[in-house]
Amino acid sequence: MPDIRDELSGALSHEDPVRRAQIQMQKPVAKRFYKTVGVADAEGGGHAVLLDGRPVRTPAKRPLAVPTLKLANLLAAEWDAQVDIIDPSAMPLTRIVNTAIDGVAVDQRAVFDDILRFAGTDLLCYRADNPTGLVERQNDIWNPVVDWAAHSLGARFILAEGVIHQEQPKEAISAYAEGLRAFATPLGLACLHTITTLTGSALLALAFGMGRLSADEAWKAAHVDEDWQIEHWGTDEEAFQRRENRWQEMQAATAVLDALR
Repeated sequence: MPDIRDELSGALSHEDPVRRAQIQMQKPVAKRFYKTVGVADAEGGGHAVLLDGRPVRTPAKRPLAVPTLKLANLLAAEWDAQVDIIDPSAMPLTRIVNTAIDGVAVDQRAVFDDILRFAGTDLLCYRADNPTGLVERQNDIWNPVVDWAAHSLGARFILAEGVIHQEQPKEAISAYAEGLRAFATPLGLACLHTITTLTGSALLALAFGMGRLSADEAWKAAHVDEDWQIEHWGTDEEAFQRRENRWQEMQAATAVLDALR
C-alpha cells in the first residue's frame, strides 16, 4: 500500500505552480481561533490582513500581503465572515491570493506560458457550422472580441469550423503576449489564469482584464454553446450547481483583478 505521506510529498512538488499552491490549501477545516480582523501596512510594502493583531500567512508560511488597500479589505471581510470554523471553500478571494503568492510567484513564466497555450486553442476561434441559430449567436457575441484583439492588440487569430486544430499565427500569439505582459505579476497572472481556465478562452480573460468586457459579458460569451443546448434540451441540477460553483470562482478572480486597479 502506498504511503500517504509519499503521495502528499509528490503533490506538493507538482510541476504546475498553480496546482501546487492549490494542493497546499487542501487542509482540514479549523475552528475560528481569532476575535478581531484588521488591515495594516505590511513589512516590505503593501497591505496585510491581521487576526488579533497578527499578520496572516499563506499555507506555505509566506506573508499574506497584497498591493492595494481595497484588496486587503476584501480579504479581511472574508476572514471576518468565518463564524465557528475557517472554511477555505468559503474564501475564494483568499484562495486566489494564496495561489498567487505560493504558486505563481515561484514560477511566473510557467503560468504566463500556460495562458499563451490557451490562446493557441482559444474557444472563440472554433465555430459551429450548424445550426444556423447557434452560428449566428457565436458570431454576434464572439466576433466583436476577436475583432477587438485584432485592432487593439494586433493579434489576428484564424477562425475554424469544427474541432480540428487550427494552428494560430506566431504573430498573433506574440501580439497577445504583449498585451498579457501588462498583467505579468503573481496576482495578475493568477486572476487571468483562473478566468482563462474557467471560460476556456484567453481572449475573454484579457478582454476582461483590459476593460473590454465585464465579468457578466465574459461569462455569457464563454457559455454560448452551453446556453444554446440548455435552451433546446434543458439541464439538470448537478450541471447547474457545477456552473454556479465555477461562476463563484469567476467572480472571485474578477473581484481580485478589479481591486488591483
